[in-house]
Amino acid sequence: MSLINYVTKIQFGYDSLQHLAAEAERAGITRPLIVTDVGVRNAGIVDKVIAALGGLPPAIFDATPPNPNEHAVREAVAQYRSGECDGIIAVGGGSSIDLAKGVAVCATHEGPLLSFAVIEGGLDRITSATAPLIAIPTTAGTGSEVGRGAILILDDGRKVGVISPYVVPRVAICDPELTLGLPPMLTAATGMDAIAHCIETFMAPAFNPAADGIALDGLWRAWEHIERATSEPGDREARMNMMSASMQGALAFQKGLGCVHSLSHALGGINPKLHHGTLNAIFLPAVVHFNANAPTVRGERKLERLRHAMGLEADANIGAAIEDMTKRLGLPTRLSQIGVDESLFAGIVEGALHDHSHKTNPREASSADYLSMLEQSL
Repeated sequence: MSLINYVTKIQFGYDSLQHLAAEAERAGITRPLIVTDVGVRNAGIVDKVIAALGGLPPAIFDATPPNPNEHAVREAVAQYRSGECDGIIAVGGGSSIDLAKGVAVCATHEGPLLSFAVIEGGLDRITSATAPLIAIPTTAGTGSEVGRGAILILDDGRKVGVISPYVVPRVAICDPELTLGLPPMLTAATGMDAIAHCIETFMAPAFNPAADGIALDGLWRAWEHIERATSEPGDREARMNMMSASMQGALAFQKGLGCVHSLSHALGGINPKLHHGTLNAIFLPAVVHFNANAPTVRGERKLERLRHAMGLEADANIGAAIEDMTKRLGLPTRLSQIGVDESLFAGIVEGALHDHSHKTNPREASSADYLSMLEQSL
């Protein structure tokens, strides 16, 4: 059986922030908590959001860490409750939006964040009581604004998914204007995150032709425009297409992800300072090579269709093309370049085997397979 379900209302395009006040009213939000980070606030974006709220008095939590964790969820929940808030507006990249999702659940349900992790049976514990959330992305990578899950680090160090239809934001306001000031390397890293999402969701074996089409179109947009967005930060067309690719990759998440994210989640839990998009870019070539030997499902020519979306020759090495793109963008292409060595491999493999993305890879990976992928990525 396949689940094909698209539920998020999306306001997309330049100047779409102007719809915020009306969307907050529709969601029943009168006392919002804005969840963001210091960088986004200092850039003046939060001021634009407050102005667009048209007089609603928000509380502001701006202590989102680069990799959101259980401690930050507790702090934001305390502020949500003390301010008697009735909804959340997430402003920022995937970290702020994922943190906001954790707050939306934990502020309205009893129990610690651990109890809502999907690997702990948390899916059935999340209900319609979840606080309404509006997501306003300021990067083009995670697509969390339309995703049904959040990736959060527990107090015990595990990086887990909190997944439920109830954490999908009521509205996503995708205004490319908010990404125009994004630094080149962050543009590149988040853009490679979007590319990884489009590739992995497309490769996942579940039957969902709608998600496949969305993922392939998103991949084309990202692959075509990521270099321009990185080298020409003010290019409005490139920024619009990258924001679309980010959104599209996450719209296709319902198919599942794969070994790239199993490895990235595991390593990100061990070292939260590492950027998720950069890790995805490093792991992609080895995982694509591993998945090239996956059983053919329903006669689908997956690699051929990926090459077509990326504008590659019929016999091109997709992994090599990804590595070359990563290098051209100025991002690291090897784990050794970001301080990761063999001493961490056992912990990464253990975490990857228990990650929720492990189960939806098109080919089952063993401990030895993960170790081989890590060695290829070193």
